[in-house]
Formats: sequence, structure tokens, C-alpha cells
Amino acid sequence: MIIRQVKIMNEAGLHARPAATLVNLASKFKSSIFVEKGDCNFNGKSLISILSSRIIKGDIINLIIEGEDEEIAEKALISLIKTNFCE
Repeated sequence: MIIRQVKIMNEAGLHARPAATLVNLASKFKSSIFVEKGDCNFNGKSLISILSSRIIKGDIINLIIEGEDEEIAEKALISLIKTNFCE
């Protein structure tokens, strides 16, 4: 299991477009992927779950990734977040 802390710097946070981009990328991996904000976990492969997280610019989240391709998934997701969700 990989737990990686990251700060969201996208100006609008995880609104519809970046949330969809995150979910589309997460869905390509076999590993389970969760986004943790505070005491709540959100399914990284569910658009409704990610949108309900209400993640805004400046929020610090944890990516929790577990499975056979967790290292590749971590690198891809961190890269996406660090580039402000630009593919």
C-alpha cells in the first residue's frame, strides 16, 4: 500500500473537469485508489465520490493506492496533480 500526501494547487480545486480527468486516469489501473481528505475517504474511480469531496485549492489530501500496479498508478496520479490536471 502506498499513501502519498499532496497539496492541490489547481485554481478551482477538483471541480468537474479535473475530477473527471483524475477518475479517468485512476480507472486505468487495477489497484484500488482512494482520496483521503480529513477523516473521509473517497473512491478515486468514482466521479460522484470525488465531486462530493469538495476539494479546493490548498487542500492537502492523501492518495491511498493498493494493488499490483500501485507504483505506476502513484507516479501517474502525482504527475497529473502536479501539472494541475493537464494531460
